[in-house]
Amino acid sequence: MMQSTISTLPPYLSLAIWLPIIFGLIVLAVGRDTNAALVRVGSLIGAIVSFAATIPLITNFNNAAHGMQFVEKSPWIQTFNIYYSLGIDGLSLWFVPLTAFITVIVVISAWQVIQKRVAQYMGAFLILSGLMIGVFCAMDGLLFYFFFEATLIPMYIIIGVWGGENRVYASFKFFLYTFFGSLLTLVAIIYLYRVTGSFDILTWHLTPLTMREQIFIFIAFFMAFAVKVPMFPVHTWLPDVHVEAPTGGSAVLAAIMLKLGAYGFLRFSLPITPDASHYLAGFVITLSLIAVIYVGLVALVQKDMKKLVAYSSIAHMGFVTLGFFIFNAIGVQGAIVQMISHGFISGAMFLCIGVLYDQAHSRQIADYGGVVNKMPKFAALFIFFSMANCGLPATSGFVGEFMVILGAVQHNFWIGLLAATALIFGAAYSLWMAKRVIFGKVTNHHVAALVDVNGREFFMLGILAVAVLVMGLYPAPFTDTMQTSVADLLTHVAKSKLP
Repeated sequence: MMQSTISTLPPYLSLAIWLPIIFGLIVLAVGRDTNAALVRVGSLIGAIVSFAATIPLITNFNNAAHGMQFVEKSPWIQTFNIYYSLGIDGLSLWFVPLTAFITVIVVISAWQVIQKRVAQYMGAFLILSGLMIGVFCAMDGLLFYFFFEATLIPMYIIIGVWGGENRVYASFKFFLYTFFGSLLTLVAIIYLYRVTGSFDILTWHLTPLTMREQIFIFIAFFMAFAVKVPMFPVHTWLPDVHVEAPTGGSAVLAAIMLKLGAYGFLRFSLPITPDASHYLAGFVITLSLIAVIYVGLVALVQKDMKKLVAYSSIAHMGFVTLGFFIFNAIGVQGAIVQMISHGFISGAMFLCIGVLYDQAHSRQIADYGGVVNKMPKFAALFIFFSMANCGLPATSGFVGEFMVILGAVQHNFWIGLLAATALIFGAAYSLWMAKRVIFGKVTNHHVAALVDVNGREFFMLGILAVAVLVMGLYPAPFTDTMQTSVADLLTHVAKSKLP
């Protein structure tokens, strides 16, 4: 992997990380329920300004350049050779604006829903946004670990304070699963520091390691990233957490936090341990296919809308890990596109369920029916996102899955065939839910009392629908930015690092 020079551009990455954190701290410091209206406006301004700060990353990104861009590097803890080191490439570029964009949507979604502890709610999401962006930008191993673990704190609070009846159980389960999964990663980071004398991730990419060392390090990283994705069989925490999390928490968890684990495979597992990655690829592909097929079947029998979408997220993320470990360009690019697309679609699905829940106070599919008769605008958007969730052509959901299936067929026809069955299961559970909830006659007085989306909700869901449609019709801006970085990664992974 190529080393990179310090950027002469303004510190765009630091702005992207610290602006939402600073706004979040200000909101926490001065916000009270007595001035909730001001808190909401201030939080929205902070989210929009933070999103605007990420736009120059796209406009100034050089698609043909190798190595990291927008690099910032300053001494942090010099005694241990630890640096505040930031940089992005085509693998991480789009996740920075995506995170900031979803934060804007989440702030808008909570405008009328959250009436108590408004400042704490908004502040937690703004701080969480900055920490997640830090994960995608960190080029120092310890800095990455700091951001990676720090994201647990605001999300733990969000679930535990504003969640459902079993929120304490769900927040503890979320924290324990993800925290203990990361402990071995810290051991691997310290081991790599002992070998290299540096926490620089690019230095680790170039360090020769024996197969035994590589397998140990791969497994250590795998424990953290597989839980975060989550992969089968360590996926059981996700449905419980989604059911209890508030709407905004579910949207951010599905749209961004799951991507932190998948991104870890790209930045750590594949380039640091290429030989072990090839050696254990069959194992990861098997787990990915189980997620795609088995978890898709599990989604079919869910009665809770949130649980159904949560299980569908696990199946979709199975495509991502499958794409990474078939080691061809179209598969890896398709997996990254799938990550971005899933950010839009899953976030939109959970926000749609939140709109229904805010009025009817139920997530059970059986409690609905005939919603289209009372909420025609909402029904159109819900059907659109359901179609995108099952990979309808011309939506972003189709692009990533098609590319991964195509790459899988090039790698092995039978793997590609098994992966393609996900399109059938995706259509089955998505359309089954849509049929039961949206169509038919009005089934009960709760549905009869529903009111169609207001201007705020329509704008929130409409802008996500535009993003899904634009990415589905014209994915070139996304794929073009990642081609060079993916090619560099695969070239690097193809070379043995055995000493």
